[in-house]
Amino acid sequence: MLTALIDMFGAITFPTWIKSEAFSIGPLSVKWYGISYIIGIYGAYFYAASMAKRRDVWIVNGATRKPELVPSKMILQDLLTYCLVGIIAGGRIGYILFYSTSTIWEAPLEIFKIWDGGMSFHGGFLGVCAAVYYTHRRKKLDLWRIADVTAIGAPLGLLAVRFLGNFVNQELYGRVTDVPWGFIFSTAPDSQPRHPSQLYEAFLEGIVIFLVLRFLCTRYKALTKPGICAGAFILMYGLFRFFVEFFREPDATMFGPLTRGMTYSLPMFFVGLAIVIWAMRRSPVSPKRVDDKPA
Repeated sequence: MLTALIDMFGAITFPTWIKSEAFSIGPLSVKWYGISYIIGIYGAYFYAASMAKRRDVWIVNGATRKPELVPSKMILQDLLTYCLVGIIAGGRIGYILFYSTSTIWEAPLEIFKIWDGGMSFHGGFLGVCAAVYYTHRRKKLDLWRIADVTAIGAPLGLLAVRFLGNFVNQELYGRVTDVPWGFIFSTAPDSQPRHPSQLYEAFLEGIVIFLVLRFLCTRYKALTKPGICAGAFILMYGLFRFFVEFFREPDATMFGPLTRGMTYSLPMFFVGLAIVIWAMRRSPVSPKRVDDKPA
C-alpha cells in the first residue's frame, strides 16, 4: 500500500540546492545551524526588549501585591549572554549525557565538536534555567519575572533552530510515512518518504507557542502574574514534543513504548501545569522600572 500511494501522489525529494553550508569565506565555512542559533537568540532578545518597553502589558487594574522590577535593556543584554552560554554548554552536555553517553569514554574529544551537531533541547533548557537563576541572583530580580521574559521569546529561537538547523541539515527526521507531504531525506538510511517532523516542531514549538504566549500577555496581562508565561511555555513544549515524538524517528525507547524524547518531555507538562496553577492563584504585581523615581 505504501508503494502504491507513493507512486500515485509522489513524495517530496529534499531539494539538492539546500545545503547545510550557508556560505564560505576562504577556508571559513558558515553553517545554517550556527546562523539559526544567532537568529534565534537575538530574535528572542529583541522581542523581549520590545515587550519590556510596553507599559500596558505590565499594568493591571485592581489591587496588586507589590512592585516588581521590569527587566531593563541592560539586564536583558546580560541575560542574552548568559543564555547563549547556557544553551551551547547545556545543549551539548545534555546531548552527550542523554543520547550519546558512550562518547565520554570512546571519543571524549568529540564532546567539544559542537560544529558537527548534536545538541539536546532538554540540556539547553536546563542551561537556560541556570542562566535565569544566575541573572536572578546577580541582578536581584524576581526569579519568575526574568523566567517569563525569557519564555516569551524562546519560541522564536525554537522556530529558527528547528527550521534552519534541523530541517536544513536533514536531521531529526520523522518516521516512514505514506502522507503526500512526506520528504525523502538524503541523510536517511533508505529512500522512503518520512514525516518532516522538524517542520511539525517548528510550527508547534515555534509559531503556536509564540502566538499563545503573546495572546496571554496582551489580552490577559499574564506578565502581571510572574510565572504564568514560563509555566505555560514549559507545559506547551512538553505537550507538543510528546505529540511530535509519535511522528519523529525515535533513537531509543526507555519505558515501554515511551521514547527518550517522550520520557524527558512528559515531566515538563506536569511541572509547567503546576507552575501555571500556582502563579494564577497569586495576586498580580505592579511594575517598577529602573528609571522610575522613588515616591
